[in-house]
Amino acid sequence: MEKNRLQKKDIVSFNYEEILAEMENAGEKQFRGKQIYSWLHEKLADDFSQMTNLSKTFREKLDNLYEIKKVSLAARQISKKDPTEKFLFELADGSMIESVLMKYDYGNSVCVSSQVGCRMGCLFCASTLGGLERNLTPSEMLGQIYQIQKLTGERVSNVVVMGTGEPLDNYDNFLKFVRMLSDGHGLHISQRNITASTCGIVPNMKRLAEEKLQITLALSLHGSNQEKRKKLMPIAGKYELAEVMEACDYYFDRTGRRPTFEYSLVKGVNDSEDDARELVLLLRDRNCHLNLIPVNPVKERDFERPDRKNALAFKNKLEKNGINVTIRRERGSDIDGACGQLRKRYADMKKER
Repeated sequence: MEKNRLQKKDIVSFNYEEILAEMENAGEKQFRGKQIYSWLHEKLADDFSQMTNLSKTFREKLDNLYEIKKVSLAARQISKKDPTEKFLFELADGSMIESVLMKYDYGNSVCVSSQVGCRMGCLFCASTLGGLERNLTPSEMLGQIYQIQKLTGERVSNVVVMGTGEPLDNYDNFLKFVRMLSDGHGLHISQRNITASTCGIVPNMKRLAEEKLQITLALSLHGSNQEKRKKLMPIAGKYELAEVMEACDYYFDRTGRRPTFEYSLVKGVNDSEDDARELVLLLRDRNCHLNLIPVNPVKERDFERPDRKNALAFKNKLEKNGINVTIRRERGSDIDGACGQLRKRYADMKKER
């Protein structure tokens, strides 16, 4: 029985054309594929029994051959300070992933995870503390958004792939996820409303530039020079800052989409006048936007966030030199708002039991 279950195909990871081909190969009429895809990606069915315009016999056949991978709610935190919610989801194999819903005037934005854990090792991030367990499938990335829509009863209009994991370390699944999310047969979220964050895997940044997508690429910069970056981000030991910036320029040249740079402000580490000066030299001739993010303290590290006054002073130095910069508004500070914190706390609680 277990062996049979494991052999089932992950039907939610099939794109529209693949579902049609699958049904045709099974001797079914093409419109059956259209019906199934609509149930999965528009009506967000998570069980074949819900597909009521298909015969009972056909639904049983589907259930024998395919699986709708479970993305089940394990915990939900709702901020009392701002319209932000954090979700912990359990996957079919027991793995845990996090997602965040942030409500804005322009619509609902969801931050999704792309991997279970992360192997990039950035020192200020809770997601990396347990290392990488595995990649997420397209269905598990989509499932986070689908479940949040169902749980809240509200449409998601913007998606950021900035949760646990490095999307460009899970390149093929991530790419398929983006294409399916923006496809007209599914949720049809505009690619211009999709942002993906990378720590700087240069070859895959260049590959992504050739995919004819219109998503925004956000680079986790976090250091104003190569040495600062290396101290905070192990990936910087593999790719020099100059290489990473050249890949950002290449992405802009090929897509016309200006990059965003993410910069976690860490007190006494990367928030000095020299850091501001070097950032100006690095960014002033580039069409880009810089997000300053006062670091979320992680108990396993001794990093501290700068106070509001110092963060504003840092921002002002950049602005005076023509850098397009904002301090990212803190959301969910009264819940486990930072990447990996809720998942780690849940894992720690299980160990203590």
